[in-house]
Amino acid sequence: MPHFQHDNLNLAYFDEGEPAGEPILLIHGFASNKSVNWVGPGWLKTLGEAGYRVIAIDNRGHGESDKPHDRQAYEPEAMAGDAVALLTHLRIETAHVMGYSMGARISAFMSLAAPDRVRSVVFGGLGIGMVEGLGGWEGIADALRAPSIDVVTEDRPRMFRAFADQTGSDRLALAACIETSRKKLSPEQAGAIKAPALIAVGTKDDIAGSGQELAALMPNATAMDIPGRDHMLAVGDRVFKRGVLEFLAAH
Repeated sequence: MPHFQHDNLNLAYFDEGEPAGEPILLIHGFASNKSVNWVGPGWLKTLGEAGYRVIAIDNRGHGESDKPHDRQAYEPEAMAGDAVALLTHLRIETAHVMGYSMGARISAFMSLAAPDRVRSVVFGGLGIGMVEGLGGWEGIADALRAPSIDVVTEDRPRMFRAFADQTGSDRLALAACIETSRKKLSPEQAGAIKAPALIAVGTKDDIAGSGQELAALMPNATAMDIPGRDHMLAVGDRVFKRGVLEFLAAH
């Protein structure tokens, strides 16, 4: 996979799909990577077949990108800066942007920092929790640093530890990331995101918070329910894909 340099880090990405198509930049979630979040669930195939140029980054600390263990490296503004730098590296002036979970938060900070680069934005798996905060995340960093998953007893920390082990992640980098990357947007910041936005959340997602409540804060946003899906299973859902394709076609 190709790499580029930004902020003294070596960052991996792919650039696939239709070379002459409208570009869409995909930003994955916490403890995931560009392949797990976008290739396995079929997004690369879906968007490529729809005629888009599909670009996805491995966020710092994830996948094939460099993995600093410094908590300050994972401020969402810094991670959004990586996404903007990738567009610049590829000489892309403006792109559709789609993020899932932590990637949705990064996409929001990107939309604020570089609004001229964001043609439209999809926030998947994260609703009003982007503003109000997310409960139940205590213990995840400790679970990631634990010597074995066998000593992790709480359900959500155990789930993320298992996911990190499954994806072969650098657990110390992820622990640093989870401690810093969950910075909240203020309601005023959410209202300052002017790009057309789609907020898609599973109806069984107990992490994201209400998509409708987040959409109400934004001047040009629509909320979409992903029926019967929780935070993990919503990613590759057909209803989600169909809604995103319709949204992109409209913008």
